[in-house]
Amino acid sequence: MNLIIITGLSGAGKSRAIQCLEDIGYFCIDNMPPQLLLKFIELYRSNENAKGIAIVCDIRSGNMFSQLLSSLDELTAAGYRYDLLFLDASDETLIKRYKETRRHHPLAGNGRIIDGIKKERKMLEQVRLKATHILDTSMLKSSQLAEQISRIYTGNSMFDGLIINVMSFGFKYGIPLDSDLVFDVRFLPNPFYIAELKNHTGMESCVSDYVMSFKQSREFLAKLTDMVEYLIPHYIEEGKTQLVISIGCTGGHHRSVTIAEALYKSLKQNHHNAVSTHRDIQKGV
Repeated sequence: MNLIIITGLSGAGKSRAIQCLEDIGYFCIDNMPPQLLLKFIELYRSNENAKGIAIVCDIRSGNMFSQLLSSLDELTAAGYRYDLLFLDASDETLIKRYKETRRHHPLAGNGRIIDGIKKERKMLEQVRLKATHILDTSMLKSSQLAEQISRIYTGNSMFDGLIINVMSFGFKYGIPLDSDLVFDVRFLPNPFYIAELKNHTGMESCVSDYVMSFKQSREFLAKLTDMVEYLIPHYIEEGKTQLVISIGCTGGHHRSVTIAEALYKSLKQNHHNAVSTHRDIQKGV
């Protein structure tokens, strides 16, 4: 079981970090008192659905935060290995972020933001020394921080921070509400009017081979794939974590399924984190 403890300066990006880890597949908890770490991990360790656990422990827990180091020692004594991810940023950056968000620093009281930051740095000195990874986010945009964390915690995989769902659908049942990109393939020859193909779907070779036997189908798929590959790095740069590409035909059984599956397979071959969904494939059967 992978275990990541996230801590660091308030305003340094801990919330964005845990969002990224959740996108990767971690079970995430924000602002847990350190004294509960061992108890929770022992309770959760039987859950095999998540890639691991990521927990934020920081000074929002008040006086309880002083127990973080001893709680980490308890984890080690119990045989648990963990990464301690420490997020840092310059004083100037933290002050700017607090002023932009108009949030109150948890240690500033009625004083200045810089006073709260100095108190927090002092409290975190020993914790920082135990960090497995230290990320200075002063010069990082949100999307760049997500990219850094993805590189650290996905090993040799090519996860790029974006989950792509290629979805087929039938226009007669409505366009999927969560679509980011919608493409209409009703211009392609329709297997519905071929008696021996009517009751099959684009998941079967008899239908997909028929659809892809036409020049316009192959040209459309090539142009669609090129465009999506062009767009992906720009979506990642803007910090997008989920992209829904919806491909529709009349009923969502034949043409849209064929093209969606072909696009999905191409994206997987290019090492993108893609999934395929066929929303209407069972409707009207």
